Amino acid sequence: MPLDDLRKRIDELDDAILKALDERARVVSEVGQAKREANLPTYDPSRERLILDRLAARAGRFPPEAIRAVYREVMSACLALQEPLKIAYMGPEGTFSHAAARSFFGLAATYTETTTIEGVFDAVARREAKHGVVPIENSSEGSVDHALDALVDGELLIRAELELEVAQCLLTRAGGLASVERVYSHPQALGQCRVWLAKNVAGAQLVQSPSTAAAVREAVADPRAAAVASRLASDLYGVPVLRERIQDHAENVTRFVMLSTEDSPRTGHDKTTLAFSVHDGRGALMRVLGLLDEEGINLTRIESRPSREKPWDYVFLADLEGHRDDENVARAQARLAERCPMAKHLGSYPRYVRPGPPVPVVR
Repeated sequence: MPLDDLRKRIDELDDAILKALDERARVVSEVGQAKREANLPTYDPSRERLILDRLAARAGRFPPEAIRAVYREVMSACLALQEPLKIAYMGPEGTFSHAAARSFFGLAATYTETTTIEGVFDAVARREAKHGVVPIENSSEGSVDHALDALVDGELLIRAELELEVAQCLLTRAGGLASVERVYSHPQALGQCRVWLAKNVAGAQLVQSPSTAAAVREAVADPRAAAVASRLASDLYGVPVLRERIQDHAENVTRFVMLSTEDSPRTGHDKTTLAFSVHDGRGALMRVLGLLDEEGINLTRIESRPSREKPWDYVFLADLEGHRDDENVARAQARLAERCPMAKHLGSYPRYVRPGPPVPVVR
């Protein structure tokens, strides 16, 4: 077929896609009205995941991950038609939290930056933002303590989770590695690249910054400095990438959670996060874990945090399979409330399932 005819056919297809998108937007507006009348939440992460999975599974020549990216933005725009969303994240622009927030909500949402993780919790608690996005653990550096402590101390709940590949880059205006005298970044990012930095810029001073993007801002004005940050930060702030993928572990993944004033309805494929303390004494923790086992509950993660109530007093945080509305989980939580000095529900939400190998979303 001649090139002009092929281009005409593409124009016709684009027109048909636009017409279908307009019809989708009309139906979504009706869905939003129906949800408001039924007093249902506008945002449903489990429904979005099902839609994305179904469409990706039907992929032909169009790559499945590209389908997910395209429909993520289609759904973001449609969600904005139902209810304008303001999303809080720890900024500035270019952090991995920024990338995670965009992965959750797309480009059509309105984003508000905070300077700390605690600020994200505060923005949602004060209703200055509808939802918040914070990192909660990294595959190589472990838990993000500030996020866990804020969860235990506050009243917000986890509504969804997301795993994001964290591809760290060395950004600098210096002429080469030998010219780098200072490396700025968030402590987690510096920890993720500890071995690489020791081998390649051994003489450089490591300087902690509030975020990876804030580190890039420091490096902009310092010709002898570099920053460990994302490629997105490089694009936003115009600082060249000297080396890519400098993290010590090739598969470096951070788990992010969405915060809200309510958690997610049951989907049948859920996870619950809770916090509890135990009475001081021999075998106390073992008895609590035995209680969960009696209810047939599988723990996927457990760790302890200082309670901050008194020295050497601890709170345990646990992730378990199931939803608070599942009979065995409901029984287990009731029994924990009876036996533990403190037992707190931190959210039930759909379990994140990777669509395939981690795909960088920070470009």
